Amino acid sequence: MQHSSSSLGENVRARRRTAGFSQEQLANEAGLSVAVIRKIEQGGHARVETLHALARALGVSTSDLFAADAPEPVVGDESNRQVLAQLRRALMPPVGLAENLTDAAQAEAPWELSRRIDDGHAFYHADRYDSVARMLPGLLRSSEAAISAAGEGTREHRQAQAVRAHALLLAGKYLTQVRQYDMAYQALAEGIRVARDSDRTLSAATGVIGMCWLLLRQDRFDESEHLAVVTAQQIEPRISSASPEQLAAWGELCLRIASAAVRNNRPDEAAEARRMAASAASALEHEHVDYRSHWTTFGPVTAELKAVEDLAIAGDARGVLRRADEGVLSSRALRKLGKPSANNWDRHRLDVAAAHVALGSTQDAMDELNRIKRTSGHWLKHQPMARYVMRDLLASRKRTLTRDMRVMASHLGVHA
Repeated sequence: MQHSSSSLGENVRARRRTAGFSQEQLANEAGLSVAVIRKIEQGGHARVETLHALARALGVSTSDLFAADAPEPVVGDESNRQVLAQLRRALMPPVGLAENLTDAAQAEAPWELSRRIDDGHAFYHADRYDSVARMLPGLLRSSEAAISAAGEGTREHRQAQAVRAHALLLAGKYLTQVRQYDMAYQALAEGIRVARDSDRTLSAATGVIGMCWLLLRQDRFDESEHLAVVTAQQIEPRISSASPEQLAAWGELCLRIASAAVRNNRPDEAAEARRMAASAASALEHEHVDYRSHWTTFGPVTAELKAVEDLAIAGDARGVLRRADEGVLSSRALRKLGKPSANNWDRHRLDVAAAHVALGSTQDAMDELNRIKRTSGHWLKHQPMARYVMRDLLASRKRTLTRDMRVMASHLGVHA
C-alpha cells in the first residue's frame, strides 16, 4: 500500500528535525536516497516498506508517521460495485425500524450448509475466486434463514449459529483477500459476534485472526497487535495438553502479533511473539489444517515462512535468500512436515523474488514470479507486493525487456 499526503510529509519532516537529522543524514540512516526523502516531505507517495525504514532510523513506530488527510479520489471502481452487488445485498441488507425479514424458505439443513462452506474453502485455496464469489450470496442468505427457521435455544438453533459464523468468516477471508475491506470488516465482525454469542470461543478467535489480518492490510498496526495480544491471552492453551486446533489458533494469533509489531518498528515484541508461535508449531510437529477451527494452515513451516518475512521487511535480502530453501523450508523438510497454505507459500516466494531484484538478479526474480503465476495467477493479480517487485524489476532492467517480462507486466497491470 502507498501513502501520499502533505500531512505525512509534514510529519516526517517534523520527526526528522526533532531527531536532529538533515535530509541527507536521514537518508543514510534509513538506507534510502535523498530524493526519496525529499519526495515524501513534499507530499509524494511512499510505500509502507519505505515508512518502516524511516521509522527505524527515527526511532519511532511506523504508525507515528501516519497522518489523517483527505483521501484521493476513487476512480474506476464502477465494475467492482456491479460484480459485488449480490454479495453486498446478502451481507449488508438495508436496515429499517422493524426487524429485517428473512425468508425461511431459503433455509437449508446445517449439514448441507457445512458441506458448501467446505467447498468454498476448497475453491478459495485453489485460487478459484470466481467460484467463491458466486456461491457466497446464496450461502449467506441460507445460513441467516437457517437461524430464523430453528427454534431459539434448540440444538438446531445452535448448529445454525455455528454454520452462520463459518459462512461469515469465509466471506471475510475472501473479501479481505480481494481487498474489499469495508465489506470484509462487516463479515468478520458479524461472524465473531455470532460465534461469541453461541459460546464457540475457538470460532470467534478464528474470526479475530482474520480481523487482525484485515487491520494489518489497512496499516492499522497498533490495533492489530493489541487485538491479537488480548485474544491470545484469553485463549492461551497449556501446550502439553492442548488440542491441535487450540495450538493452531493460538499460534496464528502469535503470528499476527509478530507481523504487526515488526511492521510497526517494535522488534523486541515481534521476536517474543515469533518465539511463542514457534513453540506452538513445534508442539504440533507438522502443518495442521482445519478451517472450521482456525484461519489457515499452521505449523513449523508456516512459522518459519513468517520469520523469513520479517527479514524481508527489514530489507535483509541476503538473509531472505539464505533461509528461503534451507532447513524447515527445504524440499525434504516440506515432505516430512507438510505444505503450508498456497497463499502463505506464494507470499513467501514474492519475498524471494523481491530479494533477487534487490541484489540485481532479475532473471531469478522473473522465474519466481512465473512459478507463482502458473499456480496462482488470479491470486497474484491481487498482490500489491507483486506489482512493486515488477516495477522495481523493470526500473533496474538495463537491456530490452524479454517477452516474459512484458507478459508479466501486463498480467499485473504494470506499465512496461
